[in-house]
Amino acid sequence: MVPVYDNHTHLEISDGGPHGQLGYLEHLDRASSVGVRGVVQVGGDLETSRWSAGIAAIEPRMLAAVAIHPNEAPRYDAAGELDAAIAEIDELAGRPRVRAVGETGLDFFRTGESGRDAQYRSFEAHIDIAKKHGIAMQIHDRDAHAEVVKTLLRVGAPTKTVFHCFSGDLELARVCADNGWYLSFAGTVTFKNSDALREALAFIPRRLVLIETDAPYLTPMPLRGRPNAPYLLPHTLRAMAGYLDTDVAMLAALISSNTEEVYGRWDAEPVTPPPGPFAELA
Repeated sequence: MVPVYDNHTHLEISDGGPHGQLGYLEHLDRASSVGVRGVVQVGGDLETSRWSAGIAAIEPRMLAAVAIHPNEAPRYDAAGELDAAIAEIDELAGRPRVRAVGETGLDFFRTGESGRDAQYRSFEAHIDIAKKHGIAMQIHDRDAHAEVVKTLLRVGAPTKTVFHCFSGDLELARVCADNGWYLSFAGTVTFKNSDALREALAFIPRRLVLIETDAPYLTPMPLRGRPNAPYLLPHTLRAMAGYLDTDVAMLAALISSNTEEVYGRWDAEPVTPPPGPFAELA
C-alpha cells in the first residue's frame, strides 16, 4: 500500500535479450503493480554503465548508478584501459539522472592478489568521482570488510555512502552507524543462515536502512532458486518488517524517505536524450 524503491538492480542482465529476459519496461510495469515506485539501475563496466545512464535519461521510474566493478578493474588495467574507463565513468556521473557511483569497492573473493592494486586504484578514483559530482556511492564489499572501511576512512567517504547488499555483521554495522553509512539489505536477509544480517538490521538506526533486489540475483525466500526481479521486493520488505516487529507500511514509508534522501526524487521529467543508441527509445 505504501510505495518503496529498489535501491540496486541489474535489468540489463538477461538469458535471452539485451535488456533483461522480460524487457526492462515489463520489469518496471510489474514492479509498479506491486508498489515498487522506482529502481536504481546499476552498471559494472562501461557497456552496462552506458546502458544504465541512457535508459534512466528517458525512463521516469529509473535512476542510474555507473562504475567499473572491482572485479572488472583488473581486466581493464591489464588491457591498459582502466584510466580511460574511469574517465568515461566520470563523464557519465555528471548526467542529471545518474545519481550514484556504483558499484565500486573491493572484492577479494573473485580477484586474487595480482588484481588488488587495480581494485584499490579504481575504488579510490570512484570515491573521488562521487565526491566531485556530489552524488551517492554504492559499495561492493566481498571478503574485504576491513579493507573497505580503512580505505573509506583514509581518503574520506562520500557524504552518502551505501553498502550495497550488506554482507557484514554487527561489528561492521556499528562502524557504519558511527559514520552515517547506509546499509542496503537484499534477499539474503531472508535466508535461514543469515542471523548476522538480521542482527545488523536490528541494530542499525532505521534512518540508515535501504532495500534492494540485486536482481537477477539473491532472490528472497520463499522463492529462492528462481531469477530475482524488482517486483519480488515486497517479499524482502515483509520479512524485514517481521524481523523488526514493525508495520510493513511504516517500514516502507521510512525506507522510501531514506532512499529519496540518498538519491533524490524519481519524478522529475526525464531529460531529452542526446543523439545515439537510446534516442529511438524516447
